[in-house]
Amino acid sequence: MRLDRFLSETTDLTRSLAKKALHRGEVTVNGEVIKQPALQVGEQDRVLWEDEPLMLVGLRYIMLNKPAGVECTARHGLYPRAIDLIDLPKADRLQTVGRLDVDTTGMVLLTDDGQWSHRVTSPRKRCGKVYRVTLAEPLEGESLEHAVACFAEGLLLDGEEKPTQPAGLAMLTPVDAELTLYEGKYHQVKRMFGAIGNRVEALHRSAIGPLNLGELAPGEWRELTDVEVAAFH
Repeated sequence: MRLDRFLSETTDLTRSLAKKALHRGEVTVNGEVIKQPALQVGEQDRVLWEDEPLMLVGLRYIMLNKPAGVECTARHGLYPRAIDLIDLPKADRLQTVGRLDVDTTGMVLLTDDGQWSHRVTSPRKRCGKVYRVTLAEPLEGESLEHAVACFAEGLLLDGEEKPTQPAGLAMLTPVDAELTLYEGKYHQVKRMFGAIGNRVEALHRSAIGPLNLGELAPGEWRELTDVEVAAFH
């Protein structure tokens, strides 16, 4: 890797600012001041900028318990971003694996590994996502039986050409549901319950595939273990 690119990958410097830092003699490689941006460096080289050692950031895999009022977007907007809660170098390189609405809480995965993200989100992988849903109206008796059957068969939502994939619906109380989806259409949970004449009052994602939030408090995050990452390969 070129030295100027290495600097931009491991610091907040842009490529142009990295070149200026090099020209000012602020960078050493293996103890020698280097001013050539095109110098090739590798893992065996010790690179320091203003006497601080630099290391490349590897691929990261993060679980976040997203609170309400936080957006799953890379753009700055009206609300804080999920990546703003992650205290890691180059956190802006992380992308959310799928999205949750700003008012929806619960598990969000973030990574800078695009292939891994695709494996988690691809409907073909049948990676179940579990939601706890609070409904405006009780769902019980015949209406519950009808909803379970509709969700299991798939619903054709407004604006869609294909019905939803089969989903599992179970009621914890007359107004508290647990819904398992294997895809992620736009506002899907809210639209599915709207299609059967109900309304979602609150929505929380508790699990993705084999992962669950455990004791992770709202706003907290942790890195996935190697075993957890490998579960999606």
